Amino acid sequence: MSRSGKDPGERLRSAKKRTASSSRWLSRQINDPYVKQARAEGWRSRAAFKLIELDERFSLLRSAKRVVDLGIAPGGWAQVVRKKAPGAAIVGIDLLPTEPIEGVTILEMDFMIDEAPNALLGALDGAPDLVVSDMAANTVGHKQTDHLRTMGLVEAAVDFAITTLAPGGAFVAKVFAGGTDADLLNILKKNFTSVKHAKPPSSRKDSSEWYVIAQGFKGRNEAE
Repeated sequence: MSRSGKDPGERLRSAKKRTASSSRWLSRQINDPYVKQARAEGWRSRAAFKLIELDERFSLLRSAKRVVDLGIAPGGWAQVVRKKAPGAAIVGIDLLPTEPIEGVTILEMDFMIDEAPNALLGALDGAPDLVVSDMAANTVGHKQTDHLRTMGLVEAAVDFAITTLAPGGAFVAKVFAGGTDADLLNILKKNFTSVKHAKPPSSRKDSSEWYVIAQGFKGRNEAE
């Protein structure tokens, strides 16, 4: 037995059971400075730094009053919103359970079901001026399929944003490999005065993720 009380042979056998990809992920997590910084500062995930960096560049949270966080788990983005806009009403949604965050309403449900938009708006008690989405579909290992599944979530998030946002509002969403597809980009440009793509410094260099930032929502009547 080791000093931890575990059989070293058992630890070795457990390590052997790991796939090469999971071993690489574990090694990357252990050595990632953003992971270490997130733990030191009390953020629930390294993803918090992505929103912090996007906010520094685009001033997303400066005047936020009502915020919707799509794909809230584990809660890092909501923590950032809570800190940067302490007076804002915040509601988040995710299939995964999320530990409570003071001042944040969390809905454990599928954003893709018909009842989700009304549930979010009901919890927020008014039109949001910021919708953020860090959603990504679970990967199956087939690049094209994974991309299409994630873009399906982005399309749903865009539809929610342009249906619910208050005039002047903003929308932020994770996209992949080359950014937003042409049709979706045209929809955003039609509905917002500014649409840009950005890859925050904390996004891993080997990751294909980017973010689309749409600001200055025109409102339903003006966009028509």
